[in-house]
Amino acid sequence: MENQTFNMDVLQLEGLKVSPQSSIPTFVLLLLIYIFIMVSNIGLVVLILMERSLHEPMYLLFCNMSVNDAFGATAVIPRVLSDVFIPNTDRYIRYIDCAIQAFCAHFHGGTSHTVLIIMAFDRYVAICNPLRYASIMTNRLVVTLSLSAWAVAFLMISVSVGLSVRLSRCRRVVLNPFCDNASLFKLSCENVIINHIYGLISAMVTMSASLCSVSLTYLRIVMVCLSSKNKALNSKALQTCATHLAVYIILLMSGNIIIILHRFPHLSDHRKLASILFHVVPPSMNAVIYGLQIKAVREKLLIVFNRNKMTVSEVK
Repeated sequence: MENQTFNMDVLQLEGLKVSPQSSIPTFVLLLLIYIFIMVSNIGLVVLILMERSLHEPMYLLFCNMSVNDAFGATAVIPRVLSDVFIPNTDRYIRYIDCAIQAFCAHFHGGTSHTVLIIMAFDRYVAICNPLRYASIMTNRLVVTLSLSAWAVAFLMISVSVGLSVRLSRCRRVVLNPFCDNASLFKLSCENVIINHIYGLISAMVTMSASLCSVSLTYLRIVMVCLSSKNKALNSKALQTCATHLAVYIILLMSGNIIIILHRFPHLSDHRKLASILFHVVPPSMNAVIYGLQIKAVREKLLIVFNRNKMTVSEVK
């Protein structure tokens, strides 16, 4: 009985399917991407916090996105890296660790949407009510919006994972590169219709809320820009909105690709790869897109580039 209990508490994780010849290139590529994600996102947060000129609501709200991207990448990539050189049959993970990873992976996805919603609200106020922006987007409201974005995602994912953890288990194999909520409830032989219904509803509510809020926000911004003859206002709106919209489209496409591939069982390997890319592509692209928009970041990059250029010239 003790051995049986132990076996059910230790799961076999499929991990990332790579051939022995591709193990080293895959490991190096993922490691470099992970380092870039951590350095770029954490670096941006540090820069924003240290640079007083960047203590504006837009940049402070963006810190939420950078922290969440670093968190989401850390929840998935290190585990995938550790399993690259381990044979498929020897990749094990404790059930509690699997549940924690599933929670973190979904928490990252949910928070990405809620953070983009509050960032869309910030852009709406800045462009449609510029004279009242400072009085509306106070430090207190920025903190409240940030906490709300994380809290809403936390509650929704807690319920989702909680519904899966309550189930008994009759299987031990997780057929996924990493643990997610679907992997948890598929380990059970019980009726999981509640899990499917809640997962579908929560996903639809999150996606619909973000899509509607972003669409209505940009529709209103477009109307204001069309009715305004202020070229400076329109230029600023185009710059900030294009950045936010690019980040949102990347997130939306990354998530929808996984949902679409779920409908084609014969493309399960493609879906598994897409699930990893969801925690790789947006976190790496967001830092680049927003970072290049911030003038202070561009200036520091130019300083570093010129310094390196001078060093190379001196060596020659």
